[in-house]
Amino acid sequence: MNAENFGSSERLVAAAYVRQGAQGRRGHELLLRALLEQGKCPEDGWDESTIELFLHELAIMDSNNFLGNCGVGEREGRVASGLVARRHYRLIHGIGRSGDISAVQPKAAGSSLLNKLTNSVVLDIIKLAGVQTVTNCFVVPMATGMSLTLCFLTLRHKRPKAKYVIWPRIDQKSCFKSMITAGFEPVVIENVLEGDELRTDIEAVEAKIKALGAENILCVHSTTSCFAPRVPDRLEELAVICANYDIPHIVNNAYGVQSSKCMHLIQQGARVGRIDAFVQSLDKNFMVPVGGAIIAGFDASFIQEISKMYPGRASASPSLDVLITLLSLGASGYKQLLKERKEMFSYLSSGLKKLADTHNERLLNTPHNPISLAMSLKNLDENNDVAVTQLGSMLFTRQVSGARVVPCGSVQTVNNYTFKGFMSHSNDYPCAYLNAASAIGIKKQDVDVFLKRLDKCLKTCRKEGNKEKSVNEIHDSKTGTEQLAN
Repeated sequence: MNAENFGSSERLVAAAYVRQGAQGRRGHELLLRALLEQGKCPEDGWDESTIELFLHELAIMDSNNFLGNCGVGEREGRVASGLVARRHYRLIHGIGRSGDISAVQPKAAGSSLLNKLTNSVVLDIIKLAGVQTVTNCFVVPMATGMSLTLCFLTLRHKRPKAKYVIWPRIDQKSCFKSMITAGFEPVVIENVLEGDELRTDIEAVEAKIKALGAENILCVHSTTSCFAPRVPDRLEELAVICANYDIPHIVNNAYGVQSSKCMHLIQQGARVGRIDAFVQSLDKNFMVPVGGAIIAGFDASFIQEISKMYPGRASASPSLDVLITLLSLGASGYKQLLKERKEMFSYLSSGLKKLADTHNERLLNTPHNPISLAMSLKNLDENNDVAVTQLGSMLFTRQVSGARVVPCGSVQTVNNYTFKGFMSHSNDYPCAYLNAASAIGIKKQDVDVFLKRLDKCLKTCRKEGNKEKSVNEIHDSKTGTEQLAN
């Protein structure tokens, strides 16, 4: 409805009522105007009717929704199912063009506007979360691992002689495979144990650079968010080394946007040294379906190079999901979620410590990890070799998801590389342990139910362990008696 149509409406409905309706619509339009002019996440979240109005306005700007459109090409936004069309708000053309995922599509002005606005709003949120000097970012419809691969492939053209990627070890398959898929050889740097924490071995990183030659190294691939007892890499020191040796630096910030500490590390690393790009997951940081990531950096031209490396058009679904989410939450809503996550981390830490004390275990001291916690399972492991893995199964069958039980001595081969002590980020971590994380969206009820069920599972495991121990003792006693009789 425009002014002319509102004027025509006054012939059918009293003018005062029509004007009131026009004022109501004007309120929605002012929100849309502010978004288009500023390109920032609104401070207060929008209601669903405003968001749906906005998406409808975008959709009718795409050629597939023109009333008189006649399409004779191979890609005309045709959709066989009305349900599918409604699921995507009739934004069918996706984002980008064959040469650049960030490019504008001539026949899809609405989808192109959606893409530009999403990238702009996300950039604003990254700054709000702590990386103030970030200059450019874009949403890519791939999860973190493949997005890292895209970064490595972009660097290949800048460093054609390079074949190695320096990688402080983190036992997570997708980040390891991201380097293999890009055609490079990961050089694994083992972590060093400091107290309970596993930290970056800076001396080993620099020694390996000298041994291999800086020109043969594609980049350093570091990590922020991770499972305790590993903690975020020493980003500042790594960034300084990269600057000194003129080596690119790519940061895996998978679920680090929700942590002010992780974001501060990235900001400081860029300030004192070199960070070329940092990659973060959409689902882990913004509570949207899996399938998207954000690639961001401090050199706008390099981030643009990465976007141009993406072959072909791309799905708009991740961009649409995160834009709807951020418009719903607003900046204040997202900040509130970050605040609640921090509070829940302290609450989970306190509860897990009390539970550990009850079962003669301990909460591992990992102050540099702002998201993940670890509780030792030393006594459980000593009483029964398989009890640790049984605990993980028991928690899963009791509908506890996300908790990781890490036994000692696990061996895993990934792409012909064998990791000893796999999942523990170390060849020989001193004890088995259990992980739990306070991630964005977690509620007090989640923590309370988890601690209650974990307590019951530990008691059950201890009982079964004691029974098995008694049976073994009786068996050993009988064997000893028989040997004496003979």
